[in-house]
Amino acid sequence: MNLETNKVIVSKTQEEMFNFLTKVENYEQIMPENIDKFEVSEDSFLFSLKGMPEIRLKLQEQVASNKVVLGSTSDKFPFTLTGNIVKIDDNSSEVQLLFDGQFNPMVAMMIKSPIQKFITTLTENIEKL
Repeated sequence: MNLETNKVIVSKTQEEMFNFLTKVENYEQIMPENIDKFEVSEDSFLFSLKGMPEIRLKLQEQVASNKVVLGSTSDKFPFTLTGNIVKIDDNSSEVQLLFDGQFNPMVAMMIKSPIQKFITTLTENIEKL
């Protein structure tokens, strides 16, 4: 299941946005308001939203200034969340989040809407940074 957000323009340089997204503790700032739990450890963070199971995301890949990939540490819920960052000018950049999960069709149908809403909220909050 592949989902993507709209591209948003952020008043941060490409480098600043890359640095923000590679620090796992920063994700607390862009989480939805209904966050129940957020815990950071080295290169990962654990979070849960009200009514949802806990999910741990681990920093998996970094491509200098362009891309940050977080991956789920759960075998039951395998997915990646990729942040693509494109330079617009010296003071702004464009960010888009891509969700790629390997789920059976039944699970995909049930979680598609909440996941889309979640990554859209992350993107909207990134835009406010």
